[in-house]
Amino acid sequence: MLIFLDNNVSRGLARALAGHAVTETRERGWATLKNGDLLTAAEQAGFEVLVTSDKSIKYQQNLAGP
Repeated sequence: MLIFLDNNVSRGLARALAGHAVTETRERGWATLKNGDLLTAAEQAGFEVLVTSDKSIKYQQNLAGP
């Protein structure tokens, strides 16, 4: 599974997800992207899961699309 960790998630979580391909925003150079742009970039890059503790991110995604 291809998992993407947002800046606000502890780096220790990556170790707990051993066995999966885990990438952090810092590794991609996406640390300055805002939520909507970050979601778009992660989706276009093929990530299957985004892990974040940002409570407002649900307002910045479009779940009505295909």
